[in-house]
Amino acid sequence: MNEEEPENVEEVPVEESDEEANGETSPRTKAAIVIGIAVIALILVASYLYLRNRSTESEEEKKEDVVVSVKVAKVEKGPVAKEISAIGTASAAKQSTVAASISAQITEMGILKNALVQKGDVVAVLASKDLEAQRREAMAALDEAKLNLETLQKVTIPQTSAQTEKDLADAKAGADNARAVYERRKDLYAKGGISLKELEASKLTLDNAENNLRLIQKNARLNIGAVNPNARAIAETKIRQAEDHLKNIEAQAGLAVIRAPITGIVTDQFQFQGEFASAGAKLITIADISEIIVKAQFADSAIAGMKTGDEVTIYPNTAPDESISGRVTLISRSTDPMNRTVEVWANFANGRGLLRPGDSAKFVVAASPQNDALTVPVSAVQFEAANSDEGTVMTVDANSIAHEIKVKTGIKTADKVQILEGLNEGDTVVIEGNYELPDGTKVEVAKEEEKPESDADEK
Repeated sequence: MNEEEPENVEEVPVEESDEEANGETSPRTKAAIVIGIAVIALILVASYLYLRNRSTESEEEKKEDVVVSVKVAKVEKGPVAKEISAIGTASAAKQSTVAASISAQITEMGILKNALVQKGDVVAVLASKDLEAQRREAMAALDEAKLNLETLQKVTIPQTSAQTEKDLADAKAGADNARAVYERRKDLYAKGGISLKELEASKLTLDNAENNLRLIQKNARLNIGAVNPNARAIAETKIRQAEDHLKNIEAQAGLAVIRAPITGIVTDQFQFQGEFASAGAKLITIADISEIIVKAQFADSAIAGMKTGDEVTIYPNTAPDESISGRVTLISRSTDPMNRTVEVWANFANGRGLLRPGDSAKFVVAASPQNDALTVPVSAVQFEAANSDEGTVMTVDANSIAHEIKVKTGIKTADKVQILEGLNEGDTVVIEGNYELPDGTKVEVAKEEEKPESDADEK
């Protein structure tokens, strides 16, 4: 199959101008381009000016209509105090270290650390076999002394008294007999019946009998008045000595049973069952943590206005959301020369056990209290510097217009500031929304949200 050949088309040449051929634009075209650019520029400038004017007018209109919502509070008179803080350390208000009073081996003692013990509870028992033997000996000596006294009272003294009575009767009878003999011989001598020698012998016998009677009478009086009472007193003294010795032994035996002197927690245990405890050696430490003393070191320059009785609030590090209130009980009269600090004590009830001995806590003292000071919430004041006592406060007038007021402040606490100059009692100040709030701004006081009745009841 033969392909058809295309027909020959005759090309017509296009005439080009000399300027186009030379690559140049005509003056008419240039003028048109310039005019177009100028028109577009004028249109853009006019649009910009128009839009700017409209924006300015809109901003002015908005500025006239803007109302800032703020929260406010009243300037009030009330108590305020300078807060001085430091880190304190807790210790038990009542603490007792239990020690051994005798040297002996510990026969009974459990693991007591962290245990609660009551006053009078047995915490340890020491070996006391030697003391028991001594106690039995002392009891035997006491029984012997009591038996001696009983023998003296029931046997010795009555027997001595009976013998004395017999001797006295015999001596009296002998004296009477010698006197009768002497009288008879005296009559016989007068009648010449006997010699003078016999009469004198009879007189000597009478004198001896009377002397013996007087001696026995004196001995009887001595027995009644001195010998018997003294013998009884000696026997009673021996009984008392035996009783004292027994009590001493029993006291030492009692020391072998060691009891808790107070109610509290065992914070330390130094010895254990089976060890040898020397006299005076520490066994355990008991701390009553129902009351705690917190001790803090304050710079000596910071306690000028502090005194005993000032209110103290502590915030335990172990429970940072909790706080405990107390009062300053002691301010040291000496200053640590190394770091120029003074130790301050405060007592706190610790029934919930929030603090343990050795715990640390933030110690805040309300010093130099003033009962009639003008105060505002802390958020109401914008200070010129962190440590400055001057700042500004935004107040709200009766027309709900905010005004910037310069104030001078005094005591600062965590929630309020004392105002010394610039405000009066009853002034309304902005406490929320006052940051970079322009002077003269129209404001609207935001209403506080009503809390549920359940929350109010709980409060």
